[in-house]
Amino acid sequence: MDKTQKLYRIRHSLAHLLAMTALEHDPGAKLTIGPVVDNGFYYDIDFSEGKAPTPEDLKRLQKAMKKLAGKKLPFTKRTLSEKEARTLFADNPYKMELIEGILKDGEKPTVYDTADFTDLCEGPHVENTGEIDTDGFKLDHIAGAYWRGSEKNKMLTRIYGLAFETGKELDEYIAMVEEAKKRDHKKLGADLDLFFMDEKVGKGLPMWTPKGTAVRFALENFTRDLERKYGYEHVITPYLGSENLYKTSGHLDHYTSSMYAPIDMDGDLFYLRPMACPHHIRMYQRKAWSYRDLPVRYAEIADYNRYEKSGELMGMIRVRKFTLTDAHLFVTPEQLKDEFKSVCALIKEAMEGLGMDKMVSYRFSKRDPNNKEKYFPDDALWNKAESLMKTALDEMGFEYAEAEDEAAFYGPKLDVQAKNVNGKEDTLFTAQIDFLLPEKFDMTYIDADGTKKRPVMIHRSVIGALERTLAFLIEHYAGAFPFWLSPEQVWILPITDAHAEYAKEVQTMLKKSGIRTELHDEAETLGKKIRNGKMQKIPYLLVIGDKEVEDKTVTIESRSEGNKGAVKLEDLIKNLT
Repeated sequence: MDKTQKLYRIRHSLAHLLAMTALEHDPGAKLTIGPVVDNGFYYDIDFSEGKAPTPEDLKRLQKAMKKLAGKKLPFTKRTLSEKEARTLFADNPYKMELIEGILKDGEKPTVYDTADFTDLCEGPHVENTGEIDTDGFKLDHIAGAYWRGSEKNKMLTRIYGLAFETGKELDEYIAMVEEAKKRDHKKLGADLDLFFMDEKVGKGLPMWTPKGTAVRFALENFTRDLERKYGYEHVITPYLGSENLYKTSGHLDHYTSSMYAPIDMDGDLFYLRPMACPHHIRMYQRKAWSYRDLPVRYAEIADYNRYEKSGELMGMIRVRKFTLTDAHLFVTPEQLKDEFKSVCALIKEAMEGLGMDKMVSYRFSKRDPNNKEKYFPDDALWNKAESLMKTALDEMGFEYAEAEDEAAFYGPKLDVQAKNVNGKEDTLFTAQIDFLLPEKFDMTYIDADGTKKRPVMIHRSVIGALERTLAFLIEHYAGAFPFWLSPEQVWILPITDAHAEYAKEVQTMLKKSGIRTELHDEAETLGKKIRNGKMQKIPYLLVIGDKEVEDKTVTIESRSEGNKGAVKLEDLIKNLT
């Protein structure tokens, strides 16, 4: 957030008011830092033994902050000499450490005075606390935090606050957070029994339940059907790769931190693959190709393994083992722009098919030419690739943001971005132009003049990693997937045992038609069965009683439209398939 914004000054000032009330609570507490964050502020404090506030204390501290804010206290800035700073904060080792850093940088320490409270701070703040809407902030929760984020340092108490310019904005934010909690894929994934994380299996290693697997298969079928429409051939390659393979590709030089340790098999070293591009290259190189054969488009729904730190794992969005809807295209230079435009069209159609087109954005990720270690050092190749990608995106009418220093080590990317319910943005998947790997692997095709030429490579996904995409779909639909994607599409609900035989006939007919169907003939009331079905987000509940058995019909209870009355079974099947 821009420090000149009014909201930044309000949040920063509230951090000081929090520090003031914390010292009233515990005069022996040692203050550390109190920065502004996206939704408010926090302060890390080293409280005296037994004095750390509890969640129940937050209301009292918040009430004290509101009282201070109502006094219209001014914030006054002062610049201190080295001696003044060391004297003022002599009893606070945390502030002294900060002062040492300021002095080392050749700067002079500054403080802000508020009433009789003084804190080390560069500002800015409001002119006085009368600018703060006392209904616009709330102390939110307490957490632990190591000083300067290091486990080697002391654990401090971090008090978080929410803050906005008005009480209305605060209420809207809190309502949004509550809605986000309901949509959180980690909670809904468990409630709907879609996936399972087990510490005994390992952190970041998700397991798909039968219901989750049904969704996964639907996503896989959707992907393969779409890829076939765009002229892709499907392949299967190993989830391991030799050391020599990744040396040639450059992954061992540029990507080692994301790869697992090698596996020694009879003296040969193998790696769990982080990606399949080298495998697909070698698939291409199994035979000679003519320019008439290109483009070659290989697609694979492939398992990958990448190292993620424990603290970075997050549900199904960030895992250590995932399955990517991956593909690699090998094209002539003359075909490159049209093929990349076709990739863009494929991505657009995929996002529309999943209903995600309104929730994603696009980013054109380029290299930082000054970052010599991160990127392959060939200015001509980079300039050519970036220029061509930009032209293709513009001709396709894509709206995109540009981002420097976000490219892959071998080429620029089109990143498909999405935000989770908590507002954090992640890359859903990418498409990349690559002149480098064809060079490194000495890839060729025979051109019309009989000479060997170098193909260009496009890396792309179509819906991303199945795990991450599932997470975003759960949150986007709040678990209520469209019919084609729902793990259980229809529940059959016989009212009594007398209706069970016909209910089984209905189930058989629906399953033969490819509809994912469950029969619920347990000894529960019809009302409870319907409530359970709606909690599980089932698109259609089919009620069967005496009248339905007699007329060979079913009564439909729709997830979105309520009771739709009785219909003939064959008419229902025709409408659902």
